[in-house]
Amino acid sequence: MAGERVDLTGARETLLMTLYGKALESRLPNSLLQDRFADEAVRRIDYDFSRLKVDGNLGLGFAIRAKTLDLCVADFLARYPDAIVLNLGCGLDTRIFRLDPLPGVDWFDVDYSEVIELRRRLYPPRDCYHLVASSVIEPDWLAVVPRNRPAMVLAEGLSPYLPADEGPRLFARLVSHLAGGELMFDAYSRFGLKLMRLNPAIKATGSEVHWAIEDPRELERAAPKLRFVGEIPSYKPQQGARLSWSARLFVGLWRLIPAMRKVGRLLRYRF
Repeated sequence: MAGERVDLTGARETLLMTLYGKALESRLPNSLLQDRFADEAVRRIDYDFSRLKVDGNLGLGFAIRAKTLDLCVADFLARYPDAIVLNLGCGLDTRIFRLDPLPGVDWFDVDYSEVIELRRRLYPPRDCYHLVASSVIEPDWLAVVPRNRPAMVLAEGLSPYLPADEGPRLFARLVSHLAGGELMFDAYSRFGLKLMRLNPAIKATGSEVHWAIEDPRELERAAPKLRFVGEIPSYKPQQGARLSWSARLFVGLWRLIPAMRKVGRLLRYRF
């Protein structure tokens, strides 16, 4: 049987990098993420994943980030069983299937139309699950999102690809529309963007990264309803032990040197 063909370029193509990394990690006997949906999707897609140069270290990094966010979302939904979840720039992320939220939760996965079409071919429909085909920076798609319920807003792997002036506008628009909730996303410093540009997968896809965040409180000025809560710790010693020695060295430097800690961070806000 022929696989599902993909015709993605630039930033859209990088979603295959994160999908493949999560699939690789999920094939390990001691997998942290255990994402069988990602693994099945990779096996169905007709694409040469080797061109992305995703190795075990990168796959583990994606899995750690995803698992960290999974736990935060699960905690939020336990506190607010009638919540909505906005997964911005969802790509082929399978968080809704990993978490399997209760029927009272309305979940919105938002991405470009060609990405949403690919999701429809790869993943099953389910109740209270909404696929929104739109660029996240277009304002019109928010019209379908309820305004009067607690909201968890996620943007995993999205922020560096946004135009530097559009990122703050997007989050300001979101918190103005929504009644209240939390926002979580990974942000990168200017040095972090320089490192991203050296990534073989970024080079292979021709992607460009734009938006750097040096001070998380910058967003409070752009969106006054936002309140910075803090950074979400990702790496734990037992997880880092599975990395190669060179990757463990990088993580050690990342934790000890302030400039390195700003390279890439998971940020959490309330509004």
